[in-house]
Amino acid sequence: MSTFVDKLCANMSSNEQMIAVFQTRVRDLLERFKQLKLENADLLKTVEKNEQDIKDLRAQLAQADNDYKALKMAKMIEITDGDIESAKNRIGQLVRDINKCIAILSDEQEQ
Repeated sequence: MSTFVDKLCANMSSNEQMIAVFQTRVRDLLERFKQLKLENADLLKTVEKNEQDIKDLRAQLAQADNDYKALKMAKMIEITDGDIESAKNRIGQLVRDINKCIAILSDEQEQ
């Protein structure tokens, strides 16, 4: 009978050890779960911040694109104004040359 009791005690001791190991593993899993939960929250904050940064950068890009288009338009107008001024000067010079020619022809006809 003592063998049976010894086996029973050994079996109970083995079960208690298995329960203790199981409890330890459950505690470890719960601790790991808490760590992962915190890490997940941090990652979600990082993702949210990155999404906001992307949104801000897209707004900056759109503003820069609008500024570029406005600058390009202003440059085209400036070039056009310069061309108009240059054309006016050339036309003025042509009118003076024509007036000189008319004056010369008038002088020749009078003689």
